[in-house]
Amino acid sequence: MGVSGCGKTTIAQTLATKHHWHWFDADDFHSPASKAKIERDEPLTDADRLPWLQTLQIQIQQWLQADRPTVLACSALKRNYRDLLSGGNPAVKFVYLKGSYELISQRLIDRQGHFAKVELLKSQFDTIEEPSPDEAIEIDIDRAKDEIVRSIDTALLINN
Repeated sequence: MGVSGCGKTTIAQTLATKHHWHWFDADDFHSPASKAKIERDEPLTDADRLPWLQTLQIQIQQWLQADRPTVLACSALKRNYRDLLSGGNPAVKFVYLKGSYELISQRLIDRQGHFAKVELLKSQFDTIEEPSPDEAIEIDIDRAKDEIVRSIDTALLINN
């Protein structure tokens, strides 16, 4: 979880590949109307996000029921979003990819081909409710991808 440009997709793909898990990008579940709004640099409202979050929550429950290890790259910016996504199930773990505004804005400027642009970053930093240590594993993103993945593995007590 984290703001646009923090590395959610990259880290999710890397973790999933390493452990032979499935992975999904929550952006792929946005409605066309929400994607269009984001492309116009308009922040999504809670009302825009609710159907998306509900769809993701159903997916997560299906993965859990099927005992299908899955990594979902999702912003999950607010606590109530995370509560909805987890459905209160302790098997759902959140990893907060945290970085400075300066670092992430430069990543967004350098990123090509994504519908979320740097203009939305300020609204995401304004919106994010940083999780407490008991709610999520916090990982500093100002490191190499492999170091980040090792830190996540260690925090989740996964044998490397």
